[in-house]
Amino acid sequence: MPTLQLPGVGSGLDVNSLVQQLVAVERAPVAQRIARKETRIDMQLSALGTLKGALSGLQGTLTALRTETAFQVRKAASSNEEIFTAAPGAGAAPGTYDVEVVRLASAHKLASAAFAEGSGAAVGTGTLSIAVGSGSFDVAIDTDHQTLAGIRDAINSAPDNAGVRATIISTTAGSRLVLTATATGAAHALRVTQSGGDGGLAQLVYDPPSGSALTELEPANDALVRVEGFDCTSASNAVSGVIEGVTLNLKTAAPGTTLTLTVSDDTAQARDRVRKFVADFNSLSGTIANLRRYDPANREAGPLLGDSMLSGIEARLRSLVGGAVTGRTGPYQTLASVGITTQRDGSLSLDEAKLTAALENGFDAVGALFGSDGGVATRVYDYLGSVLGTGAQIETRVGSLQQGKKTIATEKSDLDSRMERVQARYRAQFGALDTLLAGMQSTASYLSQQLARLPKS
Repeated sequence: MPTLQLPGVGSGLDVNSLVQQLVAVERAPVAQRIARKETRIDMQLSALGTLKGALSGLQGTLTALRTETAFQVRKAASSNEEIFTAAPGAGAAPGTYDVEVVRLASAHKLASAAFAEGSGAAVGTGTLSIAVGSGSFDVAIDTDHQTLAGIRDAINSAPDNAGVRATIISTTAGSRLVLTATATGAAHALRVTQSGGDGGLAQLVYDPPSGSALTELEPANDALVRVEGFDCTSASNAVSGVIEGVTLNLKTAAPGTTLTLTVSDDTAQARDRVRKFVADFNSLSGTIANLRRYDPANREAGPLLGDSMLSGIEARLRSLVGGAVTGRTGPYQTLASVGITTQRDGSLSLDEAKLTAALENGFDAVGALFGSDGGVATRVYDYLGSVLGTGAQIETRVGSLQQGKKTIATEKSDLDSRMERVQARYRAQFGALDTLLAGMQSTASYLSQQLARLPKS
């Protein structure tokens, strides 16, 4: 008698594998849709970050061109830089000046008598009162700090030190305490008095005309410089305010020697700034072109292809750099008039020779073209500020995309929860099926055994 058999795997059913495969099949289309959406958002966020960086870079470059004062950079040359140099700033006007450095500013410096015992020599106890100009502070000297080294350290570490530095100079005759004002000028002259203690600190007094034990090594002098025959003083050797917009840096006194300071337009620096503007504008133009690109051969599109915001920014920038500056007269009313022309792809081309000639023939006029009210650099800078500002279109778009990322995170979590429920349902169903198959298999085995006992015909 043939044995009865049930097709299939019976109670040996691989439930885990079947459940995993079915859940994966059900998850796949939803997960792929979410992944495509997330990839698209990530690409757009990255693209907007790239665009924002390029726009910010151009705006930063325009800072040096957006006002006439910023554009009109000057250079200053001294006829003898060993005696003085000069640094022009905002407001410096071209011109030539006679300069005589009569005296340098100096910091007040005092020295004690020599102590043969060296820095460990005991001086005395009490209180040193040190005045630096209109400020002063007290230093208490006890027996633990009565040596030259202890007094030096006590002065330097005083929390209310008003501007004096103490050092020790060791010579063949002994060690000397040297006090030096930290700032130059007559307003920072030193005065040292003492009180209390054993009286030994009298060796460190400097209180003219009452009496002084310290020796003056360097007086507290203001710098004296003579410009166009007029005397001018300064507490430091960086003299500003004498020639508008120019700081004189005094190096060496040369009384009786008249030198020449020449302040002129720095056409080279201005040209470099214009070059950078052109380069950064072209970099931005290239970035925009890449973001909206389309490659028909590979059917690949840029992340912002067809984006109206990007198209609007590009069109507005072209209009701003290509248009004339209203209210201007003379030969320099457009960028083209100084050698900057717009190409068919939106980039800028620079004619170096034409720009150089314009700067040499009308430096301030070129500055006005860029930096006057309504000038090219001014209006582009202001427009970029409106594009990059808080609540502007780019920021709003980024916020919307970031909200989309949060929504995707929620969708992923919801999908996971739903798949857990689906998995539990499949496990229950296949578990029941497995139990049923196992039971059927058992019944089939029983019937086979009973049939085997029947007599053979």
